[in-house]
Amino acid sequence: MAQEYIKFGKNLVSTKEILAEGHNFCIGCGEALAMRLACKAIGENMIIGMATGCDEVCTTPLPVTSWRVPWIHTLFENVGAEISGVEAGLKALMRKGKIAKRDIKCIGMAGDGATSDIGVQALSGAIERGHNFLYICWDNEAYMNTGIQRSSSTPYGASTTTAPAGKVSIGQKTRKKNMVEICVAHNIPYAATACPSYPFDLMNKVKKGAEVKGPAYVHILCPCCTGWRYPSKITIQMGRLAVETGIFPLYEVENGRYRLNVDRPTLKPVEEYLKPQGRYRHLTDKDIQEIQEMVNEDYARLKAKIACFSAA
Repeated sequence: MAQEYIKFGKNLVSTKEILAEGHNFCIGCGEALAMRLACKAIGENMIIGMATGCDEVCTTPLPVTSWRVPWIHTLFENVGAEISGVEAGLKALMRKGKIAKRDIKCIGMAGDGATSDIGVQALSGAIERGHNFLYICWDNEAYMNTGIQRSSSTPYGASTTTAPAGKVSIGQKTRKKNMVEICVAHNIPYAATACPSYPFDLMNKVKKGAEVKGPAYVHILCPCCTGWRYPSKITIQMGRLAVETGIFPLYEVENGRYRLNVDRPTLKPVEEYLKPQGRYRHLTDKDIQEIQEMVNEDYARLKAKIACFSAA
């Protein structure tokens, strides 16, 4: 059956649901929504390589699958190597005339643990080699699939099962690793942040990343009602607050040029984002002020980069 499309801005977006109904994601899961939107932006003509994680276990409970496109499961650390191998293999098969030449999108998908921790070496290698693929990180800020353990993407002050808050501990003691900047440092043609609370922005960025020639990276914040401990009905609100407070700014970097996609005249206080979440319940007013100062510094640094390119 021919695939149908609708006009979305300058792009055509598939009307077909590539992530089928019946998956096992939690009610109110931001990752499930982000995944659905991203796949619709790319369309059916793709091959997905996916690491172990919530995205994998919730979509492929043997003997069934929710995927309507070719999909390969790999270990935590292997997505970059796997999808670069798929891309190289397709290129060789087309060159030798063994399959017809066509534009097949090679898409790597993994959570923040499989991206910023275990898989960063393979991802860096795939990017450095210049493979033509899009890598999407589903960032719910911990290893949610295996029990809410901390990752290097867990924000400062959040309480997890392996970095619990207590009498002498604030919880996570290190700041969130900036994977977008790490990928930008590889001089790739496209990198961006996104969040399902801003669906059109997310789809546009995924579409750009899939269409660009060379490696691309999109880092998507996926609010997790289970791990973040908030009511499932406010997932969209939590994603919006992350952006509106400057904790997770939406921006893109095209060929080294920065652009802020949601630019509020005044940021909301971080307290509005932190207070609804159980993982931050232990924070004192002093802790919240310290986090506010961190966010102010990071946001000012990002704005300075954007201003630099705007003036050029």
